[in-house]
Amino acid sequence: MWAAGEAGMDDPGPVIEGPPIMFEIASLSWEDPVLREFGDRRLIARARDREPAPLPAGTGGAHGAGQLRWVVELLRARPWTTSAWISLTVPGEAMPGVTALSFRIRGYRLVMTAMFRTLNVSLAYLTCIPLHAVGVRVAAELGLPPGPLRIFADVPHVEIGDIDRVAEVLAAQPEPHAA
Repeated sequence: MWAAGEAGMDDPGPVIEGPPIMFEIASLSWEDPVLREFGDRRLIARARDREPAPLPAGTGGAHGAGQLRWVVELLRARPWTTSAWISLTVPGEAMPGVTALSFRIRGYRLVMTAMFRTLNVSLAYLTCIPLHAVGVRVAAELGLPPGPLRIFADVPHVEIGDIDRVAEVLAAQPEPHAA
């Protein structure tokens, strides 16, 4: 993002937009050491209170409470399918940051992909941890271990006001090295 970013505007104000990205998260929780040190405790407490309800209540979204139940039933009936997608958009309403979720069984694990229209990378943990919890719940309903959470973000960005904080987090991380 630092090297390839471009100036842009988002509803809260100016941002640096990066190119589209896809990455996987193998495991994620509110107890992550980076979050403990650098996460916004007030925002984390609010996000924890908003975590998705357990099945069958679903994620809410455009099609109501049955979306995740439908995913589970489809994957039980056709475990090879690539059609277990749900939309989180509602025609005529404001477009959410997360627009769709995809579920697949691969390698005897449940793999979930979240498609983001836009993703504030400095606050992504507030969305990704509850999304990971959705994948864990769906996997449990299917009697499978959860696989990675895949994230695709069309417009990842950092708000201009968060640049120093993001740089501080990145500077505190160990240098990657070849194993």
